[in-house]
Amino acid sequence: MKLLGTNTSPYVRKARLVLLEKNIPHTYVIDPPSEPNSLVAQVNPLGRIPALILDDGTCIFDSTVITSYVDTLNDTPILIPRHDAMARMRVKRWEALADGIMDSAIVVRNERLRHTDKQERSNIELHSLAITRALAHATTQLGQSRWCAGDSVTLADLALVSALIYLDLRLPELDWRTTYPPLSAWFNRASARSSVQTSLKETA
Repeated sequence: MKLLGTNTSPYVRKARLVLLEKNIPHTYVIDPPSEPNSLVAQVNPLGRIPALILDDGTCIFDSTVITSYVDTLNDTPILIPRHDAMARMRVKRWEALADGIMDSAIVVRNERLRHTDKQERSNIELHSLAITRALAHATTQLGQSRWCAGDSVTLADLALVSALIYLDLRLPELDWRTTYPPLSAWFNRASARSSVQTSLKETA
């Protein structure tokens, strides 16, 4: 299978981490959708990344769909609980929280890329507040726990670490580590995983 994406996309990183954690053979292809010869628009009608192309040519798009599919391919490890509805909900809720941080961070960054007099300050403030609330919530929910949900790594952890890496990349001025020391300590442990380190060493 082949994963199309870019190293800066937090959604691509989340999908990539799931593939790496589960040791699923795949080829990672850096393919910015904005490039004229990008394969992305040819396989995904939305023209977005990540896009996972299976060996038979089937394309799976949207990171939540990709991660859910990939997790069913083997049981080592199981990243989304399969037989406990509440446990599954908790993991998927963490994913939703992390994705929400990513969503809002992208909005803030895009607004700031616009000329100053064209920026929607209210939009920046709205999404900045959403990020702040989400980070505070994540810190409270984590407490001193090693993992976001349960007693082993799950999609929840991979989604959250992807979101925090994106904040470091695009909104470093947030300085979330100083504001949320417990979250910073958790991130240091989570980002030491080989899957995360592999994704961080990849260059465009």
